[in-house]
Amino acid sequence: MTRIATAFQHRHAAHCESGAAANLMTHHGVKLSEAMAFGLSSALSFAYLPFIKLTGFPLIAYRMPPKFILRGMIKQFQARFRFETFRDPKGGMRRLDELLAQGQVVGLQTSVFWLPYFPEDMRFHFNAHNLLVYGKDGGDYLISDPVADLPQRCSSADLQRARFAKGALAPKGLLYFLDGVGRTDVSAEAVRSAIRRTVRIMLSPIPLTGVRGMRMLANKVSKLDTSEYSLHYVGNIVRMQEEIGTGGAGFRFIYAAFLQEAVQITGIAELAALSERMNEIGDGWREFALRAARMIKGRETFEPQKLGDMLRTQAESETEFFRILKTAVA
Repeated sequence: MTRIATAFQHRHAAHCESGAAANLMTHHGVKLSEAMAFGLSSALSFAYLPFIKLTGFPLIAYRMPPKFILRGMIKQFQARFRFETFRDPKGGMRRLDELLAQGQVVGLQTSVFWLPYFPEDMRFHFNAHNLLVYGKDGGDYLISDPVADLPQRCSSADLQRARFAKGALAPKGLLYFLDGVGRTDVSAEAVRSAIRRTVRIMLSPIPLTGVRGMRMLANKVSKLDTSEYSLHYVGNIVRMQEEIGTGGAGFRFIYAAFLQEAVQITGIAELAALSERMNEIGDGWREFALRAARMIKGRETFEPQKLGDMLRTQAESETEFFRILKTAVA
């Protein structure tokens, strides 16, 4: 039996959760870009959390936690989201089939490692990957994965394994769908409010978060030696930045696109120049990742102090940026 949600359109995105949120909201009548979904939810951030380990190394986050973007849609659009988790995998798959039979487009949290349409060299154990299911054809589910150019297919067995993977951020079969939305427009005040929240996050006085967290990480990197552990430590920073989600540079580029859209909604012309400045900051993060990768691979001498200095430069750039942004939307 074939079940397909009518009128659903797949759109490629830079990041899974912002892409899934934008595509799901658009399907329900809200014309929303990925950048606007990301910016309105105030998802841009930074956190250096040495007490939380992933593969033995500190968690370094460049955005707010999983589901933050989705939950950010609730207030902005009076969205009636339903979130469900399951203890029994078979029960979780039955519930997915029930919702698809009702014509729902269903969001899932999954493990990248068990999704067969990902190339093998891109699969890793990350359990917070979001995708949308918009139909079922025989034993295959029709997948709109935001980071894929085209819609994909996934067998029931593979999708079940991806939904119920174990480990950090285990999805527990999480699915979500929309019962409807209360409003479909984006107001100037909503954009201003979202920007102010992001400024507070990035200029937070908490040592581990925002620009202060960047400085703490810079100090840690500067003190590394040239041991194998240090190489892996820096490698983890690059992996968290460039492979998990969209990372430091990518999220900055998305936020720059949000600010460009915000000019039209708020009428604040200064945001256009700030958008360009955020793109430059994103370029700085990419340059750090490239330099670190070359050192790790032995193409350049491994110099932790130099990498620490680059991170401090990023922290200073973002400090100045968010202070100016704060003034612009005051």
